[in-house]
Amino acid sequence: MRTATVTRATKETRIEATVDLDGTGRAEITTGIGFLDHMLEQLAKHGLFDITVRAEGDLHIDYHHTTEDVGIVLGQAFAAALGSRAGITRYGDALIPMDETLSRVALDASNRPYLIWKVSFSRDKLGTMDTELFKEWFQAFAQNAGLTLHVECLYGENNHHIIESCFKALARALRTALTADPRMAGAIPSTKGVL
Repeated sequence: MRTATVTRATKETRIEATVDLDGTGRAEITTGIGFLDHMLEQLAKHGLFDITVRAEGDLHIDYHHTTEDVGIVLGQAFAAALGSRAGITRYGDALIPMDETLSRVALDASNRPYLIWKVSFSRDKLGTMDTELFKEWFQAFAQNAGLTLHVECLYGENNHHIIESCFKALARALRTALTADPRMAGAIPSTKGVL
């Protein structure tokens, strides 16, 4: 079973996340940030991951700490569920349209974290969430999940469509990369012998 539960408690947030990498797309997300909940539901649904996140944070200040810490904890849960990463496909990519928008994600589950972010917004907020926080979430998630992650919006106008297509592309790329490759027979997908 490729599952894990991670908890994190700071003076700013208290978060618990559970992940089943071989799930059905079930999501139970409660962060206190409606738009972030919606995006994490997309991650679960389109990646076929079962994800539970319960977060309490200092939302009276702003959404930064909660958004970033949810990325940290969820990334750690993905990494823990992956274990040694033996037998996985390792690489994944997705090109996702959403109406007028087209976004691309390519990733390597290499355990060497890196983020390339080529996404821009024409508005400062989506609902009550600052759009600059999406990069913070992707950075925290990539760093803690051990992903080399490239995220790019090729074109688009609607800010909701732009970020939602990025989360859906992440979901589909992860789904490919984390799927067991039957030809690997449980081997580590690296000439180094370790990821």
